[in-house]
Amino acid sequence: MQIAQVLSGYSLGEADLLRRAMGKKIKEEMDKQSERFVDGAVKNGVSKPQAKNIFELLAKFANYGFNKSHAAAYAIVSYQTAYMKAHYPVEFLAATMTYDMANSEKLNDFREDAGRLGIKVIPPSVQTSFRRFETGDNRIYYALAAIKGVGEAAVDHITEVRGDQPFKSIEDFCLRVDPKQVNRRVLESLISAGAFDCFGIDRAQLIAGLDRFIGYAQRAHAEKVSGQSDIFGMSASTGPEKLIFPTFNPWMPSEKLMREYQVLGFYLSAHPLDTYASVLAKMRVQTFADFSAAVRQGATAGRLAGTVTSRQERKTRTGNKMGIVAFSDSSGQFEAVLFSEGLNQYRDLLEPGKSLVITVQAEERPEGIGLRIQTAQSLEEQSVRMQKALRVFVRDSGPLKTVARHLNARGDGLVSFVVIKDDGRREIEVELTEKYRISPEIAAALKAAPGVIDVELV
Repeated sequence: MQIAQVLSGYSLGEADLLRRAMGKKIKEEMDKQSERFVDGAVKNGVSKPQAKNIFELLAKFANYGFNKSHAAAYAIVSYQTAYMKAHYPVEFLAATMTYDMANSEKLNDFREDAGRLGIKVIPPSVQTSFRRFETGDNRIYYALAAIKGVGEAAVDHITEVRGDQPFKSIEDFCLRVDPKQVNRRVLESLISAGAFDCFGIDRAQLIAGLDRFIGYAQRAHAEKVSGQSDIFGMSASTGPEKLIFPTFNPWMPSEKLMREYQVLGFYLSAHPLDTYASVLAKMRVQTFADFSAAVRQGATAGRLAGTVTSRQERKTRTGNKMGIVAFSDSSGQFEAVLFSEGLNQYRDLLEPGKSLVITVQAEERPEGIGLRIQTAQSLEEQSVRMQKALRVFVRDSGPLKTVARHLNARGDGLVSFVVIKDDGRREIEVELTEKYRISPEIAAALKAAPGVIDVELV
Protein backbone atom coordinates (compact mmCIF):
# COMPACT_ATOMS: atom_id res chain seq x y z
CA MET A 1 0.00 0.00 0.00
CA GLN A 2 2.99 2.33 -0.52
CA ILE A 3 1.15 3.98 -3.42
CA ALA A 4 -1.68 4.97 -1.07
CA GLN A 5 0.81 6.48 1.35
CA VAL A 6 2.65 8.48 -1.31
CA LEU A 7 -0.36 9.71 -3.28
CA SER A 8 -2.94 10.29 -0.57
CA GLY A 9 -1.04 10.96 2.62
CA TYR A 10 -2.13 7.70 4.35
CA SER A 11 -0.28 6.67 7.49
CA LEU A 12 1.14 3.15 7.60
CA GLY A 13 -1.74 1.98 9.80
CA GLU A 14 -4.35 3.62 7.55
CA ALA A 15 -2.78 2.01 4.48
CA ASP A 16 -2.99 -1.38 6.19
CA LEU A 17 -6.70 -0.73 6.93
CA LEU A 18 -7.24 -0.03 3.23
CA ARG A 19 -5.42 -3.26 2.35
CA ARG A 20 -7.63 -5.29 4.71
CA ALA A 21 -10.81 -3.70 3.32
CA MET A 22 -9.72 -4.58 -0.21
CA GLY A 23 -8.66 -8.10 0.70
CA LYS A 24 -11.95 -8.86 2.45
CA LYS A 25 -14.02 -6.95 -0.16
CA ILE A 26 -15.90 -4.89 2.45
CA LYS A 27 -18.00 -2.68 0.15
CA GLU A 28 -18.95 0.04 2.64
CA GLU A 29 -15.36 0.47 3.77
CA MET A 30 -14.11 0.40 0.18
CA ASP A 31 -16.55 3.16 -0.83
CA LYS A 32 -15.47 5.27 2.14
CA GLN A 33 -11.78 4.72 1.38
CA SER A 34 -12.30 5.44 -2.30
CA GLU A 35 -13.54 8.96 -1.55
CA ARG A 36 -10.68 9.61 0.87
CA PHE A 37 -8.06 8.23 -1.51
CA VAL A 38 -9.25 10.36 -4.43
CA ASP A 39 -9.52 13.54 -2.30
CA GLY A 40 -6.02 13.01 -0.86
CA ALA A 41 -4.52 12.31 -4.28
CA VAL A 42 -6.12 15.46 -5.77
CA LYS A 43 -4.58 17.53 -2.94
CA ASN A 44 -1.22 16.04 -3.89
CA GLY A 45 -1.55 17.16 -7.52
CA VAL A 46 -3.09 14.06 -9.15
CA SER A 47 -6.07 14.62 -11.43
CA LYS A 48 -9.39 13.24 -10.18
CA PRO A 49 -9.96 10.80 -13.13
CA GLN A 50 -6.41 9.48 -12.77
CA ALA A 51 -6.83 9.08 -8.99
CA LYS A 52 -10.05 7.07 -9.51
CA ASN A 53 -8.33 4.88 -12.09
CA ILE A 54 -5.40 4.21 -9.72
CA PHE A 55 -7.79 3.24 -6.90
CA GLU A 56 -9.65 0.84 -9.19
CA LEU A 57 -6.34 -0.77 -10.18
CA LEU A 58 -5.42 -1.18 -6.51
CA ALA A 59 -8.81 -2.74 -5.75
CA LYS A 60 -8.49 -5.12 -8.69
CA PHE A 61 -4.99 -6.17 -7.60
CA ALA A 62 -6.20 -6.75 -4.03
CA ASN A 63 -8.77 -9.19 -5.40
CA TYR A 64 -5.96 -11.58 -6.31
CA GLY A 65 -2.41 -10.31 -6.44
CA PHE A 66 1.03 -11.74 -5.76
CA ASN A 67 4.33 -10.02 -5.38
CA LYS A 68 7.19 -11.30 -7.54
CA SER A 69 8.60 -13.71 -4.97
CA HIS A 70 5.21 -15.40 -4.53
CA ALA A 71 4.62 -15.52 -8.28
CA ALA A 72 8.04 -17.09 -8.89
CA ALA A 73 7.49 -19.78 -6.24
CA TYR A 74 4.07 -20.66 -7.66
CA ALA A 75 5.49 -20.75 -11.18
CA ILE A 76 8.13 -23.30 -10.11
CA VAL A 77 5.55 -25.50 -8.37
CA SER A 78 3.24 -25.26 -11.41
CA TYR A 79 6.08 -26.31 -13.72
CA GLN A 80 7.06 -29.24 -11.49
CA THR A 81 3.43 -30.38 -11.21
CA ALA A 82 2.90 -30.17 -14.99
CA TYR A 83 6.14 -32.11 -15.58
CA MET A 84 5.15 -34.91 -13.17
CA LYS A 85 1.66 -35.23 -14.64
CA ALA A 86 3.00 -35.28 -18.20
CA HIS A 87 5.80 -37.83 -17.60
CA TYR A 88 4.51 -39.87 -14.63
CA PRO A 89 0.69 -39.56 -14.81
CA VAL A 90 -0.10 -42.81 -12.96
CA GLU A 91 2.22 -42.05 -10.04
CA PHE A 92 1.19 -38.39 -9.98
CA LEU A 93 -2.53 -39.14 -9.81
CA ALA A 94 -2.09 -41.90 -7.22
CA ALA A 95 -0.08 -39.56 -4.98
CA THR A 96 -2.58 -36.73 -5.44
CA MET A 97 -5.51 -39.02 -4.65
CA THR A 98 -3.75 -40.22 -1.51
CA TYR A 99 -3.16 -36.61 -0.44
CA ASP A 100 -6.86 -35.74 -0.93
CA MET A 101 -8.15 -39.09 0.33
CA ALA A 102 -10.76 -37.46 2.61
CA ASN A 103 -12.22 -35.29 -0.19
CA SER A 104 -14.57 -37.48 -2.25
CA GLU A 105 -15.37 -34.64 -4.68
CA LYS A 106 -11.69 -34.27 -5.59
CA LEU A 107 -11.24 -38.04 -5.75
CA ASN A 108 -14.00 -38.22 -8.33
CA ASP A 109 -12.34 -35.44 -10.36
CA PHE A 110 -9.02 -37.29 -10.28
CA ARG A 111 -10.74 -40.56 -11.24
CA GLU A 112 -12.33 -38.86 -14.26
CA ASP A 113 -8.94 -37.35 -15.12
CA ALA A 114 -7.43 -40.83 -14.99
CA GLY A 115 -10.12 -42.07 -17.37
CA ARG A 116 -9.32 -39.29 -19.85
CA LEU A 117 -5.65 -40.30 -19.72
CA GLY A 118 -6.47 -43.96 -20.29
CA ILE A 119 -5.49 -44.96 -16.75
CA LYS A 120 -7.69 -47.64 -15.17
CA VAL A 121 -8.81 -47.12 -11.56
CA ILE A 122 -9.24 -50.57 -10.01
CA PRO A 123 -12.18 -50.68 -7.55
CA PRO A 124 -11.41 -51.32 -3.87
CA SER A 125 -10.72 -54.95 -2.99
CA VAL A 126 -9.44 -56.76 0.09
CA GLN A 127 -7.22 -58.71 -2.32
CA THR A 128 -5.43 -55.89 -4.14
CA SER A 129 -5.96 -52.62 -2.24
CA PHE A 130 -3.77 -51.02 0.43
CA ARG A 131 -4.11 -48.07 2.78
CA ARG A 132 -3.00 -45.63 0.08
CA PHE A 133 -3.69 -45.42 -3.65
CA GLU A 134 -1.07 -47.71 -5.19
CA THR A 135 0.10 -47.98 -8.79
CA GLY A 136 0.36 -50.84 -11.24
CA ASP A 137 0.76 -51.22 -14.98
CA ASN A 138 -1.13 -48.12 -16.18
CA ARG A 139 -3.56 -48.54 -13.31
CA ILE A 140 -4.32 -47.19 -9.84
CA TYR A 141 -5.58 -49.46 -7.07
CA TYR A 142 -8.27 -47.76 -5.00
CA ALA A 143 -7.28 -47.16 -1.35
CA LEU A 144 -9.23 -49.04 1.32
CA ALA A 145 -8.68 -46.15 3.74
CA ALA A 146 -10.58 -43.85 1.35
CA ILE A 147 -13.79 -45.79 2.07
CA LYS A 148 -15.95 -44.02 4.64
CA GLY A 149 -16.27 -45.99 7.88
CA VAL A 150 -13.06 -47.94 7.29
CA GLY A 151 -10.29 -46.67 9.55
CA GLU A 152 -6.57 -46.89 8.86
CA ALA A 153 -6.05 -49.37 11.72
CA ALA A 154 -8.49 -51.84 10.14
CA VAL A 155 -6.85 -51.41 6.73
CA ASP A 156 -3.38 -51.95 8.14
CA HIS A 157 -4.58 -55.12 9.87
CA ILE A 158 -6.16 -56.52 6.67
CA THR A 159 -3.06 -55.81 4.56
CA GLU A 160 -0.78 -57.21 7.29
CA VAL A 161 -2.58 -60.57 7.59
CA ARG A 162 -2.92 -60.79 3.81
CA GLY A 163 0.80 -60.23 3.27
CA ASP A 164 1.99 -61.85 0.05
CA GLN A 165 -0.74 -64.50 0.12
CA PRO A 166 -4.13 -63.35 -1.20
CA PHE A 167 -7.20 -64.61 0.65
CA LYS A 168 -8.34 -67.90 -0.87
CA SER A 169 -12.00 -67.41 0.02
CA ILE A 170 -14.37 -65.52 2.30
CA GLU A 171 -13.78 -68.25 4.90
CA ASP A 172 -10.02 -67.73 4.66
CA PHE A 173 -10.57 -64.00 5.24
CA CYS A 174 -12.57 -64.77 8.40
CA LEU A 175 -9.89 -67.16 9.68
CA ARG A 176 -7.07 -64.63 9.24
CA VAL A 177 -8.54 -61.33 10.50
CA ASP A 178 -9.23 -60.20 14.05
CA PRO A 179 -12.98 -59.33 14.31
CA LYS A 180 -12.14 -56.72 16.95
CA GLN A 181 -10.04 -54.88 14.38
CA VAL A 182 -12.43 -55.47 11.48
CA ASN A 183 -15.80 -54.84 13.13
CA ARG A 184 -19.37 -54.71 11.82
CA ARG A 185 -19.19 -51.11 10.63
CA VAL A 186 -15.95 -51.76 8.77
CA LEU A 187 -17.40 -54.88 7.12
CA GLU A 188 -20.60 -53.07 6.08
CA SER A 189 -18.56 -50.29 4.44
CA LEU A 190 -16.23 -52.74 2.70
CA ILE A 191 -19.16 -54.76 1.37
CA SER A 192 -21.02 -51.65 0.12
CA ALA A 193 -17.88 -50.42 -1.63
CA GLY A 194 -17.47 -53.77 -3.42
CA ALA A 195 -14.27 -54.77 -1.60
CA PHE A 196 -15.56 -58.37 -1.26
CA ASP A 197 -16.76 -58.71 -4.87
CA CYS A 198 -13.55 -60.66 -5.52
CA PHE A 199 -15.07 -63.69 -3.77
CA GLY A 200 -18.01 -63.85 -6.18
CA ILE A 201 -20.68 -63.38 -3.50
CA ASP A 202 -23.53 -60.92 -4.02
CA ARG A 203 -23.26 -57.77 -1.88
CA ALA A 204 -26.88 -58.11 -0.75
CA GLN A 205 -26.19 -61.70 0.27
CA LEU A 206 -23.15 -60.63 2.33
CA ILE A 207 -25.18 -57.95 4.13
CA ALA A 208 -28.02 -60.42 4.75
CA GLY A 209 -25.56 -62.90 6.24
CA LEU A 210 -23.43 -60.37 8.13
CA ASP A 211 -24.23 -61.89 11.53
CA ARG A 212 -23.04 -65.29 10.32
CA PHE A 213 -19.99 -63.66 8.73
CA ILE A 214 -19.05 -61.97 12.01
CA GLY A 215 -19.90 -65.04 14.12
CA TYR A 216 -17.68 -67.22 11.94
CA ALA A 217 -14.77 -64.79 12.32
CA GLN A 218 -15.29 -64.51 16.09
CA ARG A 219 -15.29 -68.29 16.56
CA ALA A 220 -12.22 -68.66 14.38
CA HIS A 221 -10.38 -65.98 16.36
CA ALA A 222 -11.38 -67.50 19.71
CA GLU A 223 -10.18 -70.88 18.50
CA LYS A 224 -6.87 -69.40 17.39
CA VAL A 225 -6.37 -67.71 20.78
CA SER A 226 -7.23 -70.92 22.69
CA GLY A 227 -4.96 -73.02 20.51
CA GLN A 228 -7.73 -75.35 19.27
CA SER A 229 -7.96 -76.19 15.60
CA ASP A 230 -10.92 -78.52 15.01
CA ILE A 231 -14.06 -76.44 15.64
CA PHE A 232 -14.61 -75.95 11.92
CA GLY A 233 -13.72 -79.48 10.94
CA MET A 234 -10.64 -78.25 9.12
CA SER A 235 -8.29 -80.73 7.45
CA ALA A 236 -5.57 -80.58 4.87
CA SER A 237 -7.87 -82.04 2.23
CA THR A 238 -11.17 -80.23 2.82
CA GLY A 239 -10.10 -76.93 4.38
CA PRO A 240 -12.36 -74.89 6.66
CA GLU A 241 -16.07 -75.46 7.00
CA LYS A 242 -18.06 -73.54 4.39
CA LEU A 243 -19.74 -70.33 5.47
CA ILE A 244 -23.46 -70.72 4.67
CA PHE A 245 -25.36 -67.52 3.87
CA PRO A 246 -29.14 -67.16 4.35
CA THR A 247 -31.74 -66.61 1.67
CA PHE A 248 -31.69 -62.96 0.65
CA ASN A 249 -33.61 -60.41 -1.40
CA PRO A 250 -31.43 -59.11 -4.26
CA TRP A 251 -30.80 -55.37 -4.42
CA MET A 252 -31.95 -53.41 -7.39
CA PRO A 253 -29.04 -51.72 -9.22
CA SER A 254 -30.10 -48.32 -7.82
CA GLU A 255 -29.83 -49.55 -4.21
CA LYS A 256 -26.48 -51.20 -4.83
CA LEU A 257 -25.08 -48.02 -6.37
CA MET A 258 -26.57 -45.76 -3.68
CA ARG A 259 -24.84 -47.80 -0.97
CA GLU A 260 -21.64 -47.51 -2.97
CA TYR A 261 -22.13 -43.75 -3.23
CA GLN A 262 -22.63 -43.45 0.53
CA VAL A 263 -19.24 -45.00 1.34
CA LEU A 264 -17.21 -43.62 -1.58
CA GLY A 265 -18.83 -40.23 -2.14
CA PHE A 266 -19.39 -40.88 -5.85
CA TYR A 267 -20.47 -43.68 -8.21
CA LEU A 268 -17.45 -45.81 -9.10
CA SER A 269 -18.54 -49.13 -10.63
CA ALA A 270 -21.36 -47.61 -12.71
CA HIS A 271 -23.89 -44.76 -12.67
CA PRO A 272 -27.63 -45.33 -11.98
CA LEU A 273 -28.49 -43.51 -15.21
CA ASP A 274 -26.45 -45.95 -17.33
CA THR A 275 -29.36 -48.39 -17.15
CA TYR A 276 -31.69 -45.83 -18.72
CA ALA A 277 -29.44 -44.74 -21.60
CA SER A 278 -31.85 -45.82 -24.36
CA VAL A 279 -34.85 -44.30 -22.57
CA LEU A 280 -33.06 -40.97 -22.05
CA ALA A 281 -32.05 -40.90 -25.72
CA LYS A 282 -35.71 -41.33 -26.75
CA MET A 283 -36.72 -38.55 -24.35
CA ARG A 284 -33.97 -36.26 -25.72
CA VAL A 285 -32.64 -35.53 -22.27
CA GLN A 286 -29.39 -33.53 -22.06
CA THR A 287 -26.48 -34.12 -19.72
CA PHE A 288 -25.74 -31.26 -17.35
CA ALA A 289 -22.44 -30.56 -19.14
CA ASP A 290 -24.18 -30.20 -22.53
CA PHE A 291 -26.97 -28.12 -21.02
CA SER A 292 -24.47 -25.81 -19.29
CA ALA A 293 -22.81 -25.15 -22.65
CA ALA A 294 -26.24 -24.38 -24.16
CA VAL A 295 -27.05 -21.93 -21.33
CA ARG A 296 -23.81 -20.05 -22.01
CA GLN A 297 -25.03 -19.74 -25.59
CA GLY A 298 -28.35 -18.24 -24.45
CA ALA A 299 -30.62 -21.19 -23.56
CA THR A 300 -32.89 -20.58 -20.56
CA ALA A 301 -34.76 -23.91 -20.18
CA GLY A 302 -34.12 -27.59 -20.68
CA ARG A 303 -34.76 -31.18 -19.64
CA LEU A 304 -32.22 -33.04 -17.51
CA ALA A 305 -31.96 -36.42 -15.81
CA GLY A 306 -30.21 -36.97 -12.52
CA THR A 307 -29.97 -39.23 -9.50
CA VAL A 308 -30.71 -37.42 -6.25
CA THR A 309 -27.69 -37.48 -3.92
CA SER A 310 -28.99 -35.12 -1.22
CA ARG A 311 -31.81 -32.71 -0.37
CA GLN A 312 -31.86 -29.77 2.02
CA GLU A 313 -34.86 -27.70 3.05
CA ARG A 314 -34.53 -24.11 4.21
CA LYS A 315 -36.82 -21.23 5.07
CA THR A 316 -36.89 -18.18 2.84
CA ARG A 317 -37.16 -14.61 4.15
CA THR A 318 -40.91 -14.82 3.73
CA GLY A 319 -41.08 -17.91 5.96
CA ASN A 320 -41.85 -20.37 3.13
CA LYS A 321 -39.76 -23.46 2.55
CA MET A 322 -37.42 -23.99 -0.39
CA GLY A 323 -35.51 -27.10 -1.38
CA ILE A 324 -31.91 -27.39 -2.58
CA VAL A 325 -31.45 -30.71 -4.36
CA ALA A 326 -28.10 -32.18 -5.41
CA PHE A 327 -28.10 -34.43 -8.48
CA SER A 328 -25.54 -36.59 -10.24
CA ASP A 329 -25.43 -37.55 -13.90
CA SER A 330 -22.79 -39.08 -16.15
CA SER A 331 -21.13 -35.70 -16.72
CA GLY A 332 -20.88 -34.60 -13.08
CA GLN A 333 -22.87 -33.17 -10.19
CA PHE A 334 -25.20 -30.19 -10.08
CA GLU A 335 -27.73 -28.48 -7.81
CA ALA A 336 -31.23 -27.17 -8.46
CA VAL A 337 -33.71 -25.31 -6.27
CA LEU A 338 -37.48 -25.35 -6.01
CA PHE A 339 -39.83 -23.37 -3.84
CA SER A 340 -42.66 -24.26 -1.48
CA GLU A 341 -45.31 -25.25 -4.03
CA GLY A 342 -42.95 -27.45 -6.04
CA LEU A 343 -41.35 -28.82 -2.87
CA ASN A 344 -44.74 -29.94 -1.53
CA GLN A 345 -45.65 -31.46 -4.89
CA TYR A 346 -42.41 -33.40 -5.51
CA ARG A 347 -41.00 -34.02 -2.00
CA ASP A 348 -41.61 -37.80 -2.16
CA LEU A 349 -39.65 -38.04 -5.41
CA LEU A 350 -36.68 -36.03 -4.16
CA GLU A 351 -35.20 -38.77 -2.01
CA PRO A 352 -31.51 -39.77 -2.25
CA GLY A 353 -31.03 -42.64 -4.68
CA LYS A 354 -34.06 -41.86 -6.87
CA SER A 355 -33.46 -41.05 -10.54
CA LEU A 356 -35.62 -38.30 -12.03
CA VAL A 357 -36.28 -36.40 -15.21
CA ILE A 358 -36.64 -32.69 -14.46
CA THR A 359 -37.47 -29.64 -16.52
CA VAL A 360 -35.60 -26.56 -15.38
CA GLN A 361 -35.32 -22.83 -15.82
CA ALA A 362 -31.67 -21.79 -16.06
CA GLU A 363 -29.67 -18.64 -15.51
CA GLU A 364 -25.96 -18.00 -15.98
CA ARG A 365 -24.39 -16.46 -12.89
CA PRO A 366 -20.80 -15.52 -11.95
CA GLU A 367 -20.61 -18.55 -9.61
CA GLY A 368 -22.03 -20.96 -12.21
CA ILE A 369 -25.31 -22.10 -13.77
CA GLY A 370 -28.35 -21.54 -11.53
CA LEU A 371 -31.20 -24.05 -11.97
CA ARG A 372 -34.82 -23.91 -10.80
CA ILE A 373 -36.96 -27.05 -11.06
CA GLN A 374 -40.26 -26.62 -12.89
CA THR A 375 -41.43 -30.24 -13.05
CA ALA A 376 -40.11 -33.60 -11.86
CA GLN A 377 -41.04 -37.18 -12.68
CA SER A 378 -39.68 -40.58 -11.74
CA LEU A 379 -37.40 -41.95 -14.44
CA GLU A 380 -38.33 -45.47 -13.34
CA GLU A 381 -42.07 -44.79 -13.77
CA GLN A 382 -41.51 -43.09 -17.11
CA SER A 383 -39.49 -46.06 -18.37
CA VAL A 384 -42.13 -48.55 -17.16
CA ARG A 385 -44.67 -46.83 -19.43
CA MET A 386 -42.30 -47.11 -22.39
CA GLN A 387 -41.41 -50.83 -22.07
CA LYS A 388 -43.76 -53.39 -23.60
CA ALA A 389 -41.98 -56.75 -23.28
CA LEU A 390 -39.00 -58.48 -21.72
CA ARG A 391 -37.20 -61.67 -22.80
CA VAL A 392 -34.91 -63.59 -20.44
CA PHE A 393 -32.36 -65.95 -22.04
CA VAL A 394 -31.36 -69.00 -19.95
CA ARG A 395 -29.92 -72.48 -20.44
CA ASP A 396 -31.85 -74.23 -17.67
CA SER A 397 -34.22 -73.60 -14.75
CA GLY A 398 -31.43 -72.61 -12.32
CA PRO A 399 -32.07 -68.81 -12.39
CA LEU A 400 -35.88 -69.04 -12.07
CA LYS A 401 -36.05 -68.38 -8.31
CA THR A 402 -33.89 -65.28 -8.58
CA VAL A 403 -35.89 -64.04 -11.57
CA ALA A 404 -39.14 -64.57 -9.66
CA ARG A 405 -37.90 -62.34 -6.82
CA HIS A 406 -37.49 -59.43 -9.25
CA LEU A 407 -40.71 -60.08 -11.17
CA ASN A 408 -42.82 -59.58 -8.05
CA ALA A 409 -45.22 -56.87 -9.20
CA ARG A 410 -48.04 -57.11 -11.70
CA GLY A 411 -48.01 -54.64 -14.58
CA ASP A 412 -48.55 -54.31 -18.31
CA GLY A 413 -45.36 -55.93 -19.61
CA LEU A 414 -45.12 -59.28 -21.37
CA VAL A 415 -42.39 -61.59 -20.07
CA SER A 416 -41.00 -64.64 -21.82
CA PHE A 417 -38.15 -67.08 -21.19
CA VAL A 418 -35.94 -68.17 -24.05
CA VAL A 419 -34.29 -71.51 -23.25
CA ILE A 420 -31.13 -72.11 -25.30
CA LYS A 421 -30.54 -75.76 -26.17
CA ASP A 422 -27.97 -77.81 -28.07
CA ASP A 423 -25.10 -75.31 -27.62
CA GLY A 424 -27.13 -72.48 -29.06
CA ARG A 425 -28.45 -74.29 -32.11
CA ARG A 426 -32.03 -74.38 -30.80
CA GLU A 427 -34.18 -71.95 -28.80
CA ILE A 428 -37.48 -72.57 -27.05
CA GLU A 429 -39.48 -69.50 -26.06
CA VAL A 430 -42.10 -69.69 -23.31
CA GLU A 431 -44.31 -66.67 -22.68
CA LEU A 432 -45.74 -66.22 -19.17
CA THR A 433 -49.53 -65.93 -18.89
CA GLU A 434 -49.36 -63.07 -16.35
CA LYS A 435 -48.15 -59.55 -17.15
CA TYR A 436 -45.52 -57.86 -14.98
CA ARG A 437 -44.00 -54.51 -14.17
CA ILE A 438 -40.84 -54.25 -16.27
CA SER A 439 -38.22 -51.54 -16.61
CA PRO A 440 -34.54 -51.09 -17.55
CA GLU A 441 -33.58 -51.38 -13.88
CA ILE A 442 -35.43 -54.69 -13.49
CA ALA A 443 -33.81 -55.88 -16.72
CA ALA A 444 -30.35 -54.94 -15.37
CA ALA A 445 -31.02 -56.78 -12.11
CA LEU A 446 -32.12 -59.90 -14.01
CA LYS A 447 -29.08 -59.75 -16.28
CA ALA A 448 -26.82 -59.82 -13.21
CA ALA A 449 -28.53 -62.94 -11.83
CA PRO A 450 -26.38 -66.10 -11.93
CA GLY A 451 -27.37 -68.33 -14.82
CA VAL A 452 -29.06 -65.62 -16.90
CA ILE A 453 -27.32 -65.35 -20.28
CA ASP A 454 -28.97 -62.15 -21.53
CA VAL A 455 -32.04 -59.95 -21.13
CA GLU A 456 -33.78 -58.11 -23.93
CA LEU A 457 -36.23 -55.22 -23.54
CA VAL A 458 -38.69 -54.37 -26.29
